[in-house]
Amino acid sequence: MIAIAGGKGGCGKTTTTLGLAGSLGRTRRSVFAVDADLDMPNLHLLADVDNTPGLAAVANGARIEDVAHLPPDLSGVKVVPAPQSPGRGVRLDSALARLANCADHVLVDCPAGAGPDAVTPLRATDHILLVTTSNRACLRDTAKTAAMARALDTPVVGCVVTRTNRSPRGVERLLDCPILATIPVAGSPVLSDESVARGYDTLASAILSKHL
Repeated sequence: MIAIAGGKGGCGKTTTTLGLAGSLGRTRRSVFAVDADLDMPNLHLLADVDNTPGLAAVANGARIEDVAHLPPDLSGVKVVPAPQSPGRGVRLDSALARLANCADHVLVDCPAGAGPDAVTPLRATDHILLVTTSNRACLRDTAKTAAMARALDTPVVGCVVTRTNRSPRGVERLLDCPILATIPVAGSPVLSDESVARGYDTLASAILSKHL
């Protein structure tokens, strides 16, 4: 189970969760994309699936197969939406524990920040993939997320830098992890852009090379 995490909202965590899921799905692996952002859930919107049932149903004991949604354009991928507003009172740790071994790859779209809802998925997952733009403020906040992950003893496997065609200097040193892929700026819908798809294919190859 891999947490897709970053310090700031809008850095590309949700797009990376679904983009990586799609690339892994194309390798004939089963993939679950899980929205653990209880405050700003939007994975279901990007995936074009219903927003219920979701994590709340998982936490309450529903069968996983009854909760998973099939995106119309992604083979091998199933989506578990976050609870809709207000989304409080959900046992996020229990829900994630039930989902941990439900597929070859389970990707968890995490909330930004350092509150309890952000800490829980970092603690519950096996590895963390950082997502950042090259913006200095975003990089600083992502470095805080990396430090928080290491304080929880959850390994950081690397980072993805979005909205750029090249790896910015100093990022690997700042975050103390390798850049696994860069994702270029694209129009809408983002995931339909061929250059973006190639970026996530590169990321998927890096993840698979680490046997994650």
